[in-house]
Amino acid sequence: MKRILLSLAALGALAACSPTIPNSGAGVGFGDYKEFEQKQAARDAALNGGGALPPPQAVSSETLAPAAASGIAQATNAGGAVDASPTNAAPVLRAGGISAENDFNAVSGQRSIEGDAAKRAQNQQEFQVIQPTALPTRQGNGEPNIVAFAIAAKNAKGQRVYRRNGFNAERKYQRACSGFASQDQAQQAFMAQGGPQKDRKGMDPDGDGFACAWDPAPFRNAVSG
Repeated sequence: MKRILLSLAALGALAACSPTIPNSGAGVGFGDYKEFEQKQAARDAALNGGGALPPPQAVSSETLAPAAASGIAQATNAGGAVDASPTNAAPVLRAGGISAENDFNAVSGQRSIEGDAAKRAQNQQEFQVIQPTALPTRQGNGEPNIVAFAIAAKNAKGQRVYRRNGFNAERKYQRACSGFASQDQAQQAFMAQGGPQKDRKGMDPDGDGFACAWDPAPFRNAVSG
């Protein structure tokens, strides 16, 4: 008996704690939906001065005049330019700076496809291929050509090729080479006096064939690219 009474008391407590389910058909803040519609209609009437809102199709049935008829397209500003409008006539396109050779209408009256073909055939007949020839011999005053010597010599700078007398070599070298304005002039004078086989003034103490530290590399690089 006690268990039955406790069960009934627990069910009563759960029923008291369950929330009340709202009536969704009653509307929000109103008794029902009809009341909401009445309040909404009264509000709209107050906002429009007591009258109902007109339907969209009753606003105006007037047909707007075209822009050209109203004079908009013909109006000009202070500078005299015509205002932009969709009704304005398309501008007249003009050829700007095109030459007569690029104008087909101008060229078609002066030349023809057959004439161009004949001209091309004539140019092909007159075309000549010139075969390369040997370089002309350099005309000079008979002095040695250091450029040709630099290309022909195969040894590197400082590599001994010729026998030299080492007696007092440094002093002779300084005295002989100090009299030239450039190394090219020294090499040319050295070759004119019997070099590189002979070195009477001691201009080539290391025996590489290059006087006064003259370097053949720039001439060799120019040939090899």
